[in-house]
Amino acid sequence: MTRTAPPRPSTRVRRGRLVALAAVPLVALALSGCTGGSDQPAPTASGASGDCKAPESGSLSDGVDVTGEVEAAPEVSFDTPLDVTSTQRTTLVEGSGEVAAQGAVANVRIAVYDATTGAEVTSAGFDEGQQPTQLTVSTDYYVPGIVDAIACVPSGSRTVTVASAADMTTATAGEQAATPTPVVIVADVVSIVPTRATGEAQPPADGFPAVELADDGQPTVTIPPGTDPPSDLRIEVLRKGDGPIVPDPANVTVQYQGVNWTTGEVFDQSWGKGTPTPFSTDQVVPGFAEAMIGQTVGSQVVVIIPPAEGYGEAGQPSAGIGGTDTLVFVIDILAVA
Repeated sequence: MTRTAPPRPSTRVRRGRLVALAAVPLVALALSGCTGGSDQPAPTASGASGDCKAPESGSLSDGVDVTGEVEAAPEVSFDTPLDVTSTQRTTLVEGSGEVAAQGAVANVRIAVYDATTGAEVTSAGFDEGQQPTQLTVSTDYYVPGIVDAIACVPSGSRTVTVASAADMTTATAGEQAATPTPVVIVADVVSIVPTRATGEAQPPADGFPAVELADDGQPTVTIPPGTDPPSDLRIEVLRKGDGPIVPDPANVTVQYQGVNWTTGEVFDQSWGKGTPTPFSTDQVVPGFAEAMIGQTVGSQVVVIIPPAEGYGEAGQPSAGIGGTDTLVFVIDILAVA
């Protein structure tokens, strides 16, 4: 289906970003040392749940020394260079929350180290005040080594993964990283991103299309018959969440549905695709971004976007959107990083 809210990041782009974790530092994130005040449980073989498939533990992953509390920056040491022929994962702390199943989006704090030199490559979510990052448990989005670090473990878990060079690239991503290297990954699975907005329902406002929700949260938008759209951008909060406020810029994980006011037809949506969609507020049409910025995670909003704050006079012909068409989006704001 043609994507008309900003397109979902392509598999190539997303995989390329994760390959970069193994090749060059993406961001200079300094980890603060952890005192490791409490004893950690003994490492266990990598736990799997149901039909989940995850790498087994082995001597390499068992041999990585990781100290510090879950969700705090880890202290990591291991003998270098590691000779990695296959990916291994050890669960250091096993949580009791929802499992990071295939296709789920997980809130994760993650640190990556070069398995040859021991140097930190990059990290996300461990700096003071930093939100976890969102990772989709799918090789459609990330290289296998990253997925293996978080797949099939309960929320609240900390794992250490020794990923082979082969698992840090793909045929597509390999074009961007000709010489991938093996890495050591410490990943804390904080929570699983819900698949729908869970905020408190708000009283409906006048002048907006009716929005009805199916049992799974998928919206149905009804445009008022015979009614001209407003000429200005309008935003209504349907559900008010109590999570973090979306800043600008930000990476936001959402469910969304787009409807053309003129035709009343859905032209694009994330519903039915198996997983929520990540967007950046600076890579979407202005009206879509404005509907997210300043809202709280867990909220659902409906936004009426006039052409000037959508696709302009050119429209989006491939999606049947003309230059004078007003758009309506229902957006479930599920996570922010």
